[in-house]
Amino acid sequence: MTIEQSSSAGTPSSRISLNAHARRVAAGLSSEALSPRLLASAVQATEASVLVAIGGVFTVLQGAAGAGWSELVLVIAAPLIAILGIRYLGGYSVAALRDYLAILPRILVCWAVTIAIVAAGSFFFGVETGSKRSWLGLMFLIGAAFFILERVVVASLVARWTRAGRLERRAVIVGGGDNAAELLESLGEATSTDVRVYGIFDDRGDDRSPEEVAGVPKLGTVAELVEFARLARIDLLIVALPLSAENRVLQLLKQLWVLPVDIRISALSSKLRFTPRSYSYIGPVPLLDLFDRPIAGWASILKRAFDLVIASLALILLSPLMLLTAIAIRLDSPGPVLFRQKRYGFNNEVIDVFKFRSMYHHMSDPTAKVAVTKDDPRVTRIGRFIRRSSIDELPQLVNVLRGELSLVGPRPHAVNAHTANRLWDEVVDGYFARHKVKPGVTGWAQINGWRGEVDTPDKIRRRVEFDLDYIERWSVLFDLYILVMTPFALLSNNENAY
Repeated sequence: MTIEQSSSAGTPSSRISLNAHARRVAAGLSSEALSPRLLASAVQATEASVLVAIGGVFTVLQGAAGAGWSELVLVIAAPLIAILGIRYLGGYSVAALRDYLAILPRILVCWAVTIAIVAAGSFFFGVETGSKRSWLGLMFLIGAAFFILERVVVASLVARWTRAGRLERRAVIVGGGDNAAELLESLGEATSTDVRVYGIFDDRGDDRSPEEVAGVPKLGTVAELVEFARLARIDLLIVALPLSAENRVLQLLKQLWVLPVDIRISALSSKLRFTPRSYSYIGPVPLLDLFDRPIAGWASILKRAFDLVIASLALILLSPLMLLTAIAIRLDSPGPVLFRQKRYGFNNEVIDVFKFRSMYHHMSDPTAKVAVTKDDPRVTRIGRFIRRSSIDELPQLVNVLRGELSLVGPRPHAVNAHTANRLWDEVVDGYFARHKVKPGVTGWAQINGWRGEVDTPDKIRRRVEFDLDYIERWSVLFDLYILVMTPFALLSNNENAY
């Protein structure tokens, strides 16, 4: 089975070139870092699971068949009390995971108090003690040994990942000069938090914004930051401008909100004081939260697992249909069965998207310079059917398994997609915000009737509105609903699919 391939990657007309230093820094950050939050959650889940297992084993050894509900509840309660206590003591911060000698005494005290609470609970609920005192003591010793061994191993891994630059929240600062210097001084050493600042971006080029602040280089302007963030995997963007510069801050946010990063404003130099809940903190630095990266952390893992399971099942179940489609395409017209086109993926990365070929091979348009219209002579007989039914999209399940697409998300558009001789990012303000998540095989816009030909600016605006609404509302149940509704939408809304 051969594949027809696009010959041009295409780039946005507004793409800006970075200086050599910024390109080198971006190249070093091209791979995804390990999330400190995910690591902390994984350690917490591991400790809870092992403590439950320890309690379960002792319950079985003591005769689970005769155990009452109160005894089982206490076994479940012990891990919960311990984990909450360790969390309250700061035992899941990156600093605590890095320095096991500092945190282990507090963890062991917390575990001892937990066992004491379990013993007191047994007496309070009237559970027969028997040899419970001895097995509670043994349970404490085994749990303590586990904590010591586990925290030594975790600290070793954290040290290795930190040296490799893989375990950190990668940050950049917008705004240089004194404000940036104050912020960097307050952040302190990179080892004291999980945040590492890689560069400063500022439009000013005079003495108010020097080429380096506290050892952190200035990498370019704010416009260049947008391009930098498309090449580098950064997590956090901190605006180090006074809140009194309201117009300037608003201009910056209009440029930067399309990026798939957490965006915060430093409140260090602000005289305004909000309620404590209005702030988040990096060390001692108060920050105002403006935008969060959508579908991040455990949510992204859950979505990826959902994609892998459903896409694998779909490929198996739909393989007979896909085989028949491939045979029909080969019999209908000469040329390859599959078509590969350059489209925009997550964070504006250009990816190869697979489709069944629906045009005559010699008339194909791999760069999407000319939109397909009704009764388009380039489309084959089989092509008309598979385009209207969206069967031509089924090979994109392979893109899902490769991690380039999600099952549900904003549809990936061709890099040269345009309306009335204008690229879509020129038609819709904030168009690239739809690329803050992976594109999907189907989406919220498509089941609401916005599929097929885009011949007016309003049609692409409406698609983008639904795409952004999807990003805001995302959940696994929402994805499942869109998948279930997709076949019905294909049957009822195919008049514009040519």
